[in-house]
Amino acid sequence: MCAWIVTRPGEQLDEEEVREFCRGQIAHYKIPRYVRFVDELPMTVTGKVQKFVMRAQMIDELKLAEAKTA
Repeated sequence: MCAWIVTRPGEQLDEEEVREFCRGQIAHYKIPRYVRFVDELPMTVTGKVQKFVMRAQMIDELKLAEAKTA
């Protein structure tokens, strides 16, 4: 699982702070293994996040195999 995070200007955040926050908020298996800080998320013309683009970039970046689904 991967989290893409857009930080506010002037704010600092690291991966461990994100994981520590998640530990008290969500189930342990949902805590992101990978954390990526970006300036902006890939969006469609209508303003929706393009999750398939994010997924493809992370597969390439981390040299992972795409999971097969039913």
